[in-house]
Amino acid sequence: MFRVSQRENIVGFLFISPWILGFLLFTLFPMIYSFVLAFYDWNPFGSPVWTGVKNYITLFNDPLFWQSLKVTTIYSIGSVPLGLLVALLFAMLLNRELVGRGIFRTIFYMPSLVSGVAISVVWLWIFNSEFGLMNWILSKFGIKGPQWLMSTTWALPALIIMSLWGTGNSMLIFLAGLQGLPKEFYEVAELDGANSFQRFWKITLPLLSPSLFFNLVMGVIGSFQTFTQAYVMTQGGPLYSTLFYILYLYKNGFQYFKMGYASALAWVLFGIILALTLLIFKSSSIWVYYEAEVKTPEVKR
Repeated sequence: MFRVSQRENIVGFLFISPWILGFLLFTLFPMIYSFVLAFYDWNPFGSPVWTGVKNYITLFNDPLFWQSLKVTTIYSIGSVPLGLLVALLFAMLLNRELVGRGIFRTIFYMPSLVSGVAISVVWLWIFNSEFGLMNWILSKFGIKGPQWLMSTTWALPALIIMSLWGTGNSMLIFLAGLQGLPKEFYEVAELDGANSFQRFWKITLPLLSPSLFFNLVMGVIGSFQTFTQAYVMTQGGPLYSTLFYILYLYKNGFQYFKMGYASALAWVLFGIILALTLLIFKSSSIWVYYEAEVKTPEVKR
């Protein structure tokens, strides 16, 4: 007979067994398999051939690899800070006492729930150079709009602008952080004569830094995994100006059937994201403020 604690453990494992099986079958096993496959030259219609590190050597001599990495890096540098700024601005506006505040919060958050394909189709129309909404708005100010997705200069900035559509998740995190800030700090600052900017810079931003840290990490990871927008809207063009890393990985794996090469690309991306994430974590000790970590000074008697 099992003891009560053992029975509880068995029941607990039974409840989480669907997740464990899903993790083993659809996450852990594919990761291990892709790691091994990166050392092979394999077409799904043939037998794998051992090539050692040839895929990695080919990768670093591939101009399209560097182009995809360049495009993804520029997109990340442009979209992540801009998205954080817009999300923080919306969160601060929606944290104020406004009539219909709940409705506005729902409106600003809902776009982040829409599927990426549907959003891409909508923005294809917005960026249409002939009858798109963006150029129509610019024409009202006497500005002739660019070709957007048909231009090597404007295609990537257009996708960076489009990324602001999904700031709802970050906004929600910032909003939760703002609602947890102690009001006493602001009352004392007002008594000391601090203006709005000083209160934001000296109180709001430091206390909100854990939320900023979380959104920054998730934003960087998400930006390096961008795929749907480029796949639906540009297919990496024009002239590879929107060839995102994941799109290039997908093309190698499922269009050119270079599964070993695609696996090597995937593991290099894993290393890049891991390095960036560790770098952000390492720097967090400088700029992230955790109130619980501040020790209250002891009073000497």
